[in-house]
Amino acid sequence: MKRLFFVFAFIIPLVIHAQTLKTDVLVIGSGDAAYAASFQSFKSGVKTILLTQKEQLDLKKVSEGRSKTETTFYLIFLKREVENAKSLETPKQKPDKKKPVKVMVDSTQLLNVINNTPYAEIKRSGSGWEVKLTKDNSIKAKILVLADKPDQLMATLKITNLNSAASSPLNYNENLYRTSLASISSNGARFLSLYNLLIPNQENLLYIPADQFEIGPAAGATAAYAAFFDTKTSFSNLKRIQGELLSYKHALMPFEDVKVIDSNWLAIQKIGITGILKAEIKQDKAYFNPEKEVTYDEIKQPIKDYYYKAQIWLDDHQNTPINLENTIALVCYVGNKSIDATKAELQKKWNKNYRFASKYDLKKVLTRREFAVIINEYLKPFDDVNVDKTGRVIR
Repeated sequence: MKRLFFVFAFIIPLVIHAQTLKTDVLVIGSGDAAYAASFQSFKSGVKTILLTQKEQLDLKKVSEGRSKTETTFYLIFLKREVENAKSLETPKQKPDKKKPVKVMVDSTQLLNVINNTPYAEIKRSGSGWEVKLTKDNSIKAKILVLADKPDQLMATLKITNLNSAASSPLNYNENLYRTSLASISSNGARFLSLYNLLIPNQENLLYIPADQFEIGPAAGATAAYAAFFDTKTSFSNLKRIQGELLSYKHALMPFEDVKVIDSNWLAIQKIGITGILKAEIKQDKAYFNPEKEVTYDEIKQPIKDYYYKAQIWLDDHQNTPINLENTIALVCYVGNKSIDATKAELQKKWNKNYRFASKYDLKKVLTRREFAVIINEYLKPFDDVNVDKTGRVIR
């Protein structure tokens, strides 16, 4: 998705009179999920409005009482906004005293926040949405993310039920985990599938639980994708959205023992979501066990599922130890690479680039961390191999 350099202005109240505001994504809600969805949406490069039904959004207050991960997310956003604002001289717009104030909007380049404003009506407008704030003021959006009570929306759509996006337990008996957009660990090892986020027969609408902070970025990135590419949410590209979330350090797999500060976090997330290396589920938590040695039995079938040529190599090397030398032979055979060149490259990158604690040793049985990094770098199963809606590998 397009990367933009965002320069934030000080939060300035703008006076909105009788008019229609137009935006790419409209997020309605006052909780964690709404904040997270709106932040991710504008970071992904589209115009976003966050409509709250509560008082002024205060990021400092938002971060109070949150987990370390949540607090870090909000405070980084606040710090960046304040630091960028210091370099700007933004004159305050003077309201016209002859006209009554209708709506107060906090202005930034791509993110507007309309606070403490209930909406009178919500309805379809072409392929998008229109939300009436007052008789004379409304918002039109391509994509709607609702993190609020759905009563008005259900009445408009003439439906009796609207299920919010629900997470699923991490279960390797099915492949749906490969379609994950969010790692959810607060309620056990769970994930949110893109296809649980999309609502059947309801285009350009996402409905998420108001208190699910972890689901918010997934909704924001999905809404931004549809708005940016001017397409329907049902045409969402799983890999593009997953890649967008990973680029902003949002985990797709709920690994308790591999945090975002880990130098190999991205490779482990990518290989984890392929299922080539699976987590150990203990007491409803998922452990990747990055320092545990990898075995032939655990990687044999998953790699065969991804690569035809891997079937030949693994069948010809039954029960071989997964040491560095054999792993290089495997990736070079499957990826048509030079063994000597790969050895030289890995030796150079081993400690400097990958920051492995071990020494480069061709006879060393690899840890799951080391194997994940090598497979991700030289075979790229996450980046180059697609899956269908059930998570089945498409070759």
